[in-house]
Amino acid sequence: MWPDRCRTGRYALILACALTLGACATTAEKNEKTDTYLQLGVRYMNMNRLEIAKENLEKALNNDSGNVKVHNALAFLYEKIEKYPIAKEHYETALKLAPEDLGVLNNYGRFLCEHGDPVQGMGLLAKAIANLLNDRQWLALTNAGICELKQGQKSRAKAFFKQALLSNPEYAPALLEMQIISYQNREYWPAKAYLQRYLGTAQHTSQSLWYGMQTERALGNNGLAQEYKNLLLERFPLSDEAKKVESTQQ
Repeated sequence: MWPDRCRTGRYALILACALTLGACATTAEKNEKTDTYLQLGVRYMNMNRLEIAKENLEKALNNDSGNVKVHNALAFLYEKIEKYPIAKEHYETALKLAPEDLGVLNNYGRFLCEHGDPVQGMGLLAKAIANLLNDRQWLALTNAGICELKQGQKSRAKAFFKQALLSNPEYAPALLEMQIISYQNREYWPAKAYLQRYLGTAQHTSQSLWYGMQTERALGNNGLAQEYKNLLLERFPLSDEAKKVESTQQ
């Protein structure tokens, strides 16, 4: 009898191990499936193929409704298609699931600053900046600077942008903001220098060309100012900056 009980117990142990391994395999497959859909969704979003991106991200969400990265990505996508209440719901869910997640803090903080709640937005961005594990602080610092600009706090914004560039001297969005602030402060040589640094890492935008044109005019470099003007009208004919140029010519 004793050996039979031992044999039965051993079979039960083997069965339990098999069930556990099966559960582990199922979880691993589920995670892999979610990651695949998530990566496809983000890739298509970066290509601006938003409908296909949405389909893949929704599949990822159906596969794992508690995945923070999926909620964060969906929130960003709904921002892009201007469905802001749905975007906010996904950001709030992501924040509840992972209150310390740096990507969520950065994105949701920026979102709140852009949509009427700068106090809470700055609180989330400050939390991301203060996190010692954040090895990409320049993202939150730049977003904090933009948030301050929206509130008319140019000097505080400038401090955030400078700190961002200390963390990453080649971060294009911070360089562009410093170009604009320098021009607005009539600091034309620094504005020119920031534009040159910006062009070392990124392509012209309508803003960089507009402020570059205005800067060169202020410095008396009319030839380069005309070159920037031509590029602005050629590359960004529908931009607000191009419309401003055309209105002055009429």
